[in-house]
Formats: sequence, structure tokens, C-alpha cells
Amino acid sequence: MTERLRDGYDAVVIGGGAAGLNGALMLARSRRSVVVLDAGSPRNAPAEGVHGLLARDGMPPAELLERGRAEVRGYGGQVVTATVTGAARDADGFTVELADGRTVRARRLLVTTGLVDELPDVQGLRERWGRDVVHCPYCHGWEVRDQAIGVLSSGPMSVHQALLFRQLSADVTFFAHTAPPPSGEQAEQLAARGVTVVEGKVTALEIAGDRIVGVRLADGSVVAREAVAVAPRMVARAAFLAGLGLRPAEHPSGAGEHVPADALGRTDVPGLWVAGNVTDLTAQVGAAAAAGALAGAQINADLVAEEARQAVEARRHGG
Repeated sequence: MTERLRDGYDAVVIGGGAAGLNGALMLARSRRSVVVLDAGSPRNAPAEGVHGLLARDGMPPAELLERGRAEVRGYGGQVVTATVTGAARDADGFTVELADGRTVRARRLLVTTGLVDELPDVQGLRERWGRDVVHCPYCHGWEVRDQAIGVLSSGPMSVHQALLFRQLSADVTFFAHTAPPPSGEQAEQLAARGVTVVEGKVTALEIAGDRIVGVRLADGSVVAREAVAVAPRMVARAAFLAGLGLRPAEHPSGAGEHVPADALGRTDVPGLWVAGNVTDLTAQVGAAAAAGALAGAQINADLVAEEARQAVEARRHGG
């Protein structure tokens, strides 16, 4: 059954992850009409648990989101399954276009659609993603501690990533893959920390018993490994914002593309805020939720200021 939408809302939140739900929670608790439009494709779905989140460490991602939806609904907010395809702005706010042909009006927008991980073209990498192929040492490093870890070079942060995983295991191998092997200070750091560097293109992961057992190189050799870390290129899910003139920009770190915003989540488009991984590529769940809460509070304050101005004008004109 299609979920019923109102004619208009104080705020429409696009994206139902931690950032979007916490933003909606702040708005609903401020007695704002708010709807979360969620396409239902969370980035962390393959993970067994959320880690590094105080009092919720290890909770399955789906359970965390379900609790969040219930809390938003408990304050009168809506959470609707929908895919947003476009948005337009006029003097009265925004019109949000949905894939099923419906439209939704909003005075303010909060975009929390997250990002897409673009992984290197290595056989088995995508299939193991979020299991024994990991990215963030703070999200999943503890779970692969003391294992034989391979770090696949994929970008400017790969040596840094290898040094972080070396904190968790004494057996770390750095695979140069399609890049030149590290040189200069980076090579010296890896050597000093006992990280072995293997040159040559990686073609596949070796799997046995539903576990990684090795990394296969183009020359046919296999290096025994139990887990693989890789830094994906992270690209904001924001194509639907093109009609507003807002497009992802290259992140200063070189790790991907994000939607630029100020420290409060405000973008260059008046009335539009962003929060979470769509703007902060490295935010964990806790940081994304906090950014959503901050953006939600800012949106409410912005609406309060607008309503106060309107009330003053009406009073001056005898309205």
C-alpha cells in the first residue's frame, strides 16, 4: 500500500540513515511537520553490527534504523519508503519529485542520502565487502585484530590506512596493485612498522569455506591473508540535486566526491542543508547522527526566524 503524503511539510528529509533520522527527530520534537523519504539502500547493510557508537556498539544496522524510525514516528514524524529523482526550488520552498510520479512540497530540505563505495575491479572484493573486506579500522578493525591483513592500494590514503591497521595486527601486507610501490617517507614508515610491500596487480581474492584465505596476483602467486582492507572511492548520492544547481565536488582528501556545506550543514542553495556521509565522507554512524541533529536544529531555528519576521510584518500591516 502506498504511504500517504501530506500536501506540504515544514521539512522533507531525503535519506533515512542515522543522519536523516536524527535530523527528523530534532524537527519532530520541535513540533515541525516532517517526512523522511528513504529509498531503503543503507550503505552499511552488509555489516553485522555498528561499532564505535556509545551504548549501541555491535547493534545490527537494521535494528538501529528501525528504532530510529519508531522514535521519529513517536513524535508525529513520517518515514516513507520512496526514491527521490529530482527537486526544484521556488519562492515558497521546494518541490521534491519521487520515482512513482508523486511530488512533495517542503519549506526546507535536509539531504542525508549518504554515498556509494566504488571498489577496485578485483574478483571477490564486492562479494566480501562488509564481511572480511573492510575499510574503516574504527568500524571493523577490532573484528579483524591479530589476523593476517592485506591492504590493497587504491588511492592517496592507502599507506595511512595500512599504518592504522598495523595498530590492530602485527601481520600486515601492503599490496601496491596498479600503483607504484610506496617510496620516500611512506616506504620508510611501512618498513619501520614491519609492513611488507608486495608489488604487482591483484586479480582476485582466494575464498575457501566462506572465508578469505589469500590474495592472488597477476603472476599467479597467492599471498595468504585472512582479511583485506581497501579504501574505496566514495561518491555522494546527489545526482537528484542537479536541478537545484548543486553538484558533488571533489573532496579535499582526494577520497571521492561530496556535497560542500558549512560547519552547520548549510549549502549554497538557500533552505537546503546536508548531513552525514553525503558531505562528510569519513563520518561514522555517531558523527553522522550528530550532524543530522545539528542540521535539524538549524532548520528549525531558520524557520522560527522566518515566522518571526512574517509575524512582525503582519502586525505592522494590521494583519
